Amino acid sequence: MCAQTYKDAGVDIDKAENFIRQIIPLIKKTHRPEVLGKIGGFSGLFMPQLKKMRNPVLVSSTDGVGTKLLIAEALGTYDTIGIDLVAMCVDDVVVVGAEPLFFLDYIACGKLDEEKLSQVMKGIVKGCREAGCALIGGETAELPGLYEANKFDLAGFCVGVVSKEKIIDGCLCKKGDKVVGLASSGLHSNGFSLVRKLFSKDEIRGKLGHELLKPTKIYTKTILQIKEKLPIKAMAHITGGGFYDNIPRSLPKGMAVRIQKGTWTVHPIFKNIQKRGKLETKEMFRTFNMGIGMTLILSPRYAERALSILKDSGEKAAIIGEVIKGPNTVEIVD
Repeated sequence: MCAQTYKDAGVDIDKAENFIRQIIPLIKKTHRPEVLGKIGGFSGLFMPQLKKMRNPVLVSSTDGVGTKLLIAEALGTYDTIGIDLVAMCVDDVVVVGAEPLFFLDYIACGKLDEEKLSQVMKGIVKGCREAGCALIGGETAELPGLYEANKFDLAGFCVGVVSKEKIIDGCLCKKGDKVVGLASSGLHSNGFSLVRKLFSKDEIRGKLGHELLKPTKIYTKTILQIKEKLPIKAMAHITGGGFYDNIPRSLPKGMAVRIQKGTWTVHPIFKNIQKRGKLETKEMFRTFNMGIGMTLILSPRYAERALSILKDSGEKAAIIGEVIKGPNTVEIVD
């Protein structure tokens, strides 16, 4: 029997090292002054500047993009899926008022495709720059036998920081507070397992696929800007579970939210999905974001001001509901 190598088993270490060398210039574009050390070490180094914070609290989040990867695969387009990955993590961090500091990625594949994964990395870098966080490390794992040669998966991890006294946890919400909804860019990164059951591969490879692949909106910088000007009481990132599962997570005991349909524009893609699947409205609002990617809760005196700031930032937003007394639920009314 001839001598075997790791490459014979399907893992090409030289190709992996070459891929890392290729993406180093990209990664450097995300760096903040707090980043220390070189890229490609055993770990990423980040020295946060916390002197102005009385009681700094680290905030972390990890997530992936789910089966939206299969939409990218159907179209052969991979340069936006990395934006989704960053968005799913940083927008979870910012809802408690934290500034995202740094990000790490994990890519697992059956066979390393440098061109494909370089596109993915371009998206991750773009997302980090949009969020203002540094990409300080990651892992690219070639796992033949676990993944098919042309398959891969993504995961991301983000760490942010906020002063303890400035954490936004919903405890100050009161009856009559207003819910401000920030427009989404489309489906973002949820509901794709259902979508793929409703539409054929040929449909997804066409115009529909490009609509589905629109990257998740990153709200981080806008939220941090508003936070410095107005007292936000609560926020919710509308991801898996839609309105019904996410908004209650931002509310204190004894408070609920009433959402008024028709106060914002619902993207045609959601109407198309509902019609194709003959889905009940409640199912739509529990599965998809329905055109709202983030909600803010503010007192009535600040809600209009928030809309003005959002408009100046280029965000589409509207007052879509209010806080009511109730058992931590969401009520959606016509």
